[in-house]
Amino acid sequence: MNTRVIHWFKFASPQNFYNLAGRMWPWFATLATLLAGVGLWISFFVAPTDAQQGEGYRIIFVHVPASQMSMFIYIVMAAWAGFGLAFNTRLSGMMASALAPTGALFAFLSLATGALWGKPMWGAWWVWDARLTSELILLFLYLGFLALQASIDDPRRADKACAVLALVGVVNVPIIYFSVKWWNTLHQGASVSLTRSPTMASTMLWGMLIMVVACWMYAITIALLRVRTIILERERHTEWVKHAVE
Repeated sequence: MNTRVIHWFKFASPQNFYNLAGRMWPWFATLATLLAGVGLWISFFVAPTDAQQGEGYRIIFVHVPASQMSMFIYIVMAAWAGFGLAFNTRLSGMMASALAPTGALFAFLSLATGALWGKPMWGAWWVWDARLTSELILLFLYLGFLALQASIDDPRRADKACAVLALVGVVNVPIIYFSVKWWNTLHQGASVSLTRSPTMASTMLWGMLIMVVACWMYAITIALLRVRTIILERERHTEWVKHAVE
């Protein structure tokens, strides 16, 4: 019996991954657009008003996905960076560089929407809460990664330096996640857990979950588009790139 074997390692080549990313990103972009539309409609027009926080709670449909993505993207970025540091693969550093701006965007959105939510709830735009402070550190880690990448002319040296920074900074992610358990913070615990029933209405839950998936699709789309640009920039002296841009 003949079986078709997919050689996944061939996509470690920047040329092969460039072509794969070109085929994949439109699908993820379409999903991101559709899911964001549905998620925002449920979140702002279908989900009921919260009994305690009123209409102001609706910012969580942007705040929670942004916060989750800011942490997860950093983990994925650090994983790519660490893989490149360990195996000296060119594509790994490119992927880490492609993810960093989107991670920084989500970290900024998390802080900005948190401030908009915190003002009516806590009476202040900002407090030196453990979770807020560690999320701010995460934003600085992203910005530091981008600044370090831009300050070193040799891309391979820049990838190695950024990989060290990413791996050191990844310790901040569990601090963000567990801060509400480890310290007395203003933030409430998770409303959704794998071990117990959700504490929010089903329409609120569906709106949030759809928005989370939409953010995933967006992040993948932008990362694929950005890595294609990085590949063209770094491989511009190769024959295949010269043919690709003609």
